[in-house]
Amino acid sequence: MIFKSQANYSSVSSISRLLSTDSLELARINDVSASDSFPTNKEVIIPVNCSCSGQYYQANTSHVIDDVDTYYSLATGVYQGLSSCNALMGENPYDANDLFGGLDLLVPLRCACPSRNQTADGIKYLLTYPVSEGDSFPDLSDRFNASYDDTASANGFSEQGEPTIYPSTTILIPLPREPSSSQTIIHHPIEITPFQPLHPFINNSIKRSHSKLRFSIGIAVASLLFLCALVAAGLWCDKKWMKRAVGKKKAILPKHILKDITDVNHGLKVFSCEELNAATQDFSSEYRIGGSVYRGVVRGNVVAVKEVIGDVSEEVNLLQKLNHFNLISLWGIGTREEHCYLVYEYMENGSLKDWLMDRSRSELLSWNQRVQIALDIANGLDYLHNSAEPPYVHTGINSSNVLLDSNLRAKIANFSMARSLEGSGFAIARTVEGTLGCMAPEYLEGGLVTPKIDVYASGVVMLELITGKDAVIEHEGRETLLSSVMISIVEGRNAQVELSNFLDSTTRDGCQVGLALAMAKLSVACLRQDPESRPSMGEVVSILLRVQMESKKSGVA
Repeated sequence: MIFKSQANYSSVSSISRLLSTDSLELARINDVSASDSFPTNKEVIIPVNCSCSGQYYQANTSHVIDDVDTYYSLATGVYQGLSSCNALMGENPYDANDLFGGLDLLVPLRCACPSRNQTADGIKYLLTYPVSEGDSFPDLSDRFNASYDDTASANGFSEQGEPTIYPSTTILIPLPREPSSSQTIIHHPIEITPFQPLHPFINNSIKRSHSKLRFSIGIAVASLLFLCALVAAGLWCDKKWMKRAVGKKKAILPKHILKDITDVNHGLKVFSCEELNAATQDFSSEYRIGGSVYRGVVRGNVVAVKEVIGDVSEEVNLLQKLNHFNLISLWGIGTREEHCYLVYEYMENGSLKDWLMDRSRSELLSWNQRVQIALDIANGLDYLHNSAEPPYVHTGINSSNVLLDSNLRAKIANFSMARSLEGSGFAIARTVEGTLGCMAPEYLEGGLVTPKIDVYASGVVMLELITGKDAVIEHEGRETLLSSVMISIVEGRNAQVELSNFLDSTTRDGCQVGLALAMAKLSVACLRQDPESRPSMGEVVSILLRVQMESKKSGVA
């Protein structure tokens, strides 16, 4: 396997101890002496004894953790994706919230042995390679003198199109001979291009770091399915991956919830089956406004009636606690046969996604309206992260879950996946759910839930607002993440020109491109791969207020 040297693990001896391998053999295969150290981010070849442990091939090591360590920081930080959160939790008896300094954890490292067919084809080794930002499938195959087709086959990729690979995950590279140190390189971190003097306030508002950026390559649906399997299985064996499955549930609303919400202090109403039927004309398709949501009139108020599945008590309890203009209001609840319905305030202009993607609309969002919507989203999330008691993470921010009222002001909706951060400041999701292109890498890889995953998703929504494009787009003949394209543009030498060419006509004609670039750079800062280097939502609010002020000063509509 490949390990990149880092500050605490740069010498032959320290790397050997970390990965439980023979130091003399490590020195030999890397063509160094046993007393040598490697430059930072130098790829180091690690010889391991790989064996099948239960269902998976793996090599084992152990690690004594510090107080600040988490399963996620070990998997993606110390071990650079050679292990995973799921694999660590599967091998150790400790809950993710119960880790403390001094614990000696078993760390399973991903490896593999050539199959009988691979051996017959001349394959002697399978090299586990942790993907870094900027790596591409063809380049890795070429660098290690591996057959492109054999490498694709070893990782379960189809033969159509270039496979998409992701930082903090691993791929297997089949080799006919032992890897050589001449095939390894030193990785140089990608830095975020500083903001131009036109908008110096952004430089002062965000603490910058030299973190790598998220997703520099396009995404294909087949590859996403492969990644989801990788997240679920954690380690590879026999070229098969486990898949997560979530069964459908009936709506669950405990009786005490119905009793409690009738209390006048909560301000929620309980609607009868007859009222809901009358409001929606027996849930007629003519009243459906999207999915399982219906428009209706109840007790003189226009409302949105949403059918919900599963245990809704947590969502109801959460929505009762929230009181902010930029968060959707829950008015009441009702049941009908075995179904449960939540009754919300009605948002006349539907979802932000509809407004951005529907080119047939006679009215399009102006630049100032787009900035205001971004500010509304940021304000709502800032309240959720810092003023709600306890703090919550939405976890499902995307343009479909941002609704617009009659004045095109935005409110965040759909709190079905919201997670409380009471006590620990983070949570681990058992099931990773989300929208393609909007999920932060730490959430996608290991289910880590912190406010910074909402920051990441809000950065994607800001890019949609700036460009008028979806989170996943067709670009240069292939399906690609919008964030990948925008990161490339913002980091380019002619960022303003390239951005102008990429913007939709409404944005390009309705604002100074310099303002759009300033907001794009804020969005890219929200997409940093290292969660700690992303701005907080409070910082995002502050910067957007300045963008709004600059827009008004310049006379932009």
